[in-house]
Amino acid sequence: MAYLTLHGINKIYPNGFHAVHDFNLEIEKGEFIVFVGSSGCGKSTTLRMIAGLENISKGDFYIGGERANDKGPRERGVAMVFQSYALYPHMTVYDNLAFGLTLQGVDDDVIEKRVISVAKILGLSDYLERLPRELSGGQRQRVAVGRAIIRKVDIFLMDEPLSNLDAKQRVTMRSEIMQIHRQTGATTIYVTHDQTEAMTMADRIVVMKDGYIQQIGTPYDLYFSPVNMFVAGFIGEPPMNFVETRIVNGVLDIPNNPIDLNRFADRQVIEEYEGREVAFGFRPEAVQLSDGEAPENCFALLSKVELVELLGDNTNVYADMYGQNVIFKVDPHLSPESGTGFECYLPYDGVYLFDKQTEKRIRLKAR
Repeated sequence: MAYLTLHGINKIYPNGFHAVHDFNLEIEKGEFIVFVGSSGCGKSTTLRMIAGLENISKGDFYIGGERANDKGPRERGVAMVFQSYALYPHMTVYDNLAFGLTLQGVDDDVIEKRVISVAKILGLSDYLERLPRELSGGQRQRVAVGRAIIRKVDIFLMDEPLSNLDAKQRVTMRSEIMQIHRQTGATTIYVTHDQTEAMTMADRIVVMKDGYIQQIGTPYDLYFSPVNMFVAGFIGEPPMNFVETRIVNGVLDIPNNPIDLNRFADRQVIEEYEGREVAFGFRPEAVQLSDGEAPENCFALLSKVELVELLGDNTNVYADMYGQNVIFKVDPHLSPESGTGFECYLPYDGVYLFDKQTEKRIRLKAR
């Protein structure tokens, strides 16, 4: 049996608002799971139900095979890191780290050993006598993480822990949190709205929208095999492009640039969606440029460049394709100029199709 099991979890508030719907997930011991989604999707509420800070309206939550719905936070053996650092401003770093152990009545010599050990892991050894106001944002976040890991619990819960840091600090702290995870082996559930954090940190990602799970999978699964338009557009930076069109006689009916599906899709799939509205999707980085013959197993995409954004290692080209906005990610040495026509090539295996009505992905190969 999985280490943590959430079966049919729902959260309904007294005013009738249904925040989380039928949440089902099994988590193995030592996994790093990330809940990701837009603000208000229910990810933090789900985390708080796991922590015991919110009551579960309906469903069952198990820890190690034992039902934990009615257990308090302390009984569940979890440690939580919040978006706000929640440090005691009048206490030194040492005392902030030691506070939880002191409340538990742990001997002073044991506390000292643990504090020194955790401070070394987090690079806080030189700051133990400082107050929180004397630390940078990244250092305060390290103290908050340290206060969680010093308790040596089996489950870490982290709610948007890096959202108050700048871009450089977030990259550093991501690496440090992953290192801590490897060292402790604790089961970790991490909430974020940042898909980059999710993709770089998770063993598996749970994508949520409006209180419902959209997809659960590895970063690779979500990137290459999204189940619907929401997941496809949420995962990836820049996001996937979508061009609204219709299938007519086995062809994507895009003005001046029809795409023949018969070249790479099963006939059965084409016939099923004949005459229906679809969304043609492709990732900005999937396109190829060529100054000679067209690459094999590709077709041309035509557009007009509106804006070029040089980022150093690549260039984002914002363009108008048949009256719809798209983004291409290309080699900076081959960047087009604004206002010019632009031709690039998309491999057949870079094509995604979605049912416009249901927004579910259409499998191009019948399997």
